[in-house]
Amino acid sequence: MKESISAGVADLIQDALLVYADDPAAAAALETYARRLSEPLRLAVAGMVKAGKSTLLNAIIGEEIAPTDTGECTKIVTWYRYGHTPRITAYPIAGEPHILPLKRVDGRLVFVLGNARAEDMERLVVEWPSPALRELTLIDTPGIASLSEDVSARSTDFLIPVDAPSEADAIIYLMRHMHASDLRFLESFRDTEAGRSGTVNALAVLSRADEIGAGRIDSLLSAGDIADRYRRDHSLRKLALGVVPVAGLLAQSARSMRQSDFESMQVLAGMDRSARERMLLSADRFIRASVPQSLGAEARASLLERFGLFGIRLGVVLIRSGFTEPTPLAHELARRSGLDPLLHLVARQFQARGDALKARTALVGVESLLRSAPREGTGRLAAALERLQANAHEFRELRLLATIRTTGVSLSDELAAEAEMLVGGWGAAPALRMGLAPDAGPDVVLAEARRFLNRWRTVSENPLTERSAVEACRVVMRSCEGVVAECSALQLHPQSA
Repeated sequence: MKESISAGVADLIQDALLVYADDPAAAAALETYARRLSEPLRLAVAGMVKAGKSTLLNAIIGEEIAPTDTGECTKIVTWYRYGHTPRITAYPIAGEPHILPLKRVDGRLVFVLGNARAEDMERLVVEWPSPALRELTLIDTPGIASLSEDVSARSTDFLIPVDAPSEADAIIYLMRHMHASDLRFLESFRDTEAGRSGTVNALAVLSRADEIGAGRIDSLLSAGDIADRYRRDHSLRKLALGVVPVAGLLAQSARSMRQSDFESMQVLAGMDRSARERMLLSADRFIRASVPQSLGAEARASLLERFGLFGIRLGVVLIRSGFTEPTPLAHELARRSGLDPLLHLVARQFQARGDALKARTALVGVESLLRSAPREGTGRLAAALERLQANAHEFRELRLLATIRTTGVSLSDELAAEAEMLVGGWGAAPALRMGLAPDAGPDVVLAEARRFLNRWRTVSENPLTERSAVEACRVVMRSCEGVVAECSALQLHPQSA
């Protein structure tokens, strides 16, 4: 099914290239859309200034390669994509691209622009041999609502273009609290040309979640309660597929944990409890403490910078609870940071629908071109594009999911929630669509799919069901039929599972 979407869009683009063969600018745009179909999904990370975007990006990649200070490079849109060898390429607004030197300071990658200014750069592209970048291209954007209007404009122009598809297929939006400015940006992202195709393709992250509880061990529990409340808020629910609390600094440092970090935490874990608790009351006390003598001021400052008080406290508790080796401790810290739920959500909501999201972005670009530069032959292309948008079931699912979350459908709350699940609102995998555990066997999934199919057929045929809801029922039934077909095929050919 996914192949038919990509193939159909690719064929449409090839037809459009023939129509615009004598227009170099249009042909270049179409070729760009064609390439996007075969590239990894583009996922942008956005948010207000100091929301922790680069820190979260480092956590996802598993290495500290995105600058997290307030230097010039954080004012430039920076792409992180997979490459066999590390390389940084600068693309100036005027002039030829050029390679930047690779430089590390204290284990962190540093971008050296030389005499160039951030405002003169269109983008930086970092190629890095990270497994996380094989399936995703990550895009770090400058802070929105920056004191510098030019810096903010770079993000908004990049993510919310006029009459063109966004450079990003989907977005992770970081916020420390739910402000009106956050909602306005997400509204604008949804209202781009891509958004008007009828999709919700944003995830919200409650960032720096460890600071919500003043660094207490239970900070992430408090952050989780707030995220649940935001998740149920209609003003945000219609704009984002989910809300996840993440302690970004802890996630970044856990994923790139050093032996010296572990040894410092071991020293702290071996201290007298009351002395340790007094020491960890505040960052100032921690830095100024005279004990333990085996942990100098420089080592304490480094540990505090990398993990924060919350991460240090949690690391010490885990060591005393039995995580006495560096690797298990790092994995447990990363898990408790909230990073894993975010990665699972990205996989379920974005990567599982990657082909549909990329195809939708390409179609938006083609549609914009046909509208802005009509000529002989574009009427036929527009008709083909409309058929593709109307008939591709993945697009119908995306539109229904957006409708459920925005204007709503004429169904009971129970049926609307069930429809959201069945069309992939909780994840596109068959088991998740059926509300089952991810490892549920095909027999169990098949039985549930048949049960849901019969239930929704009954709802569809009920004379009291409104006409607008009947169309939603048809989309849900088609989704159930797809799961039935997939599970039936697995029963016949189990080796293909």
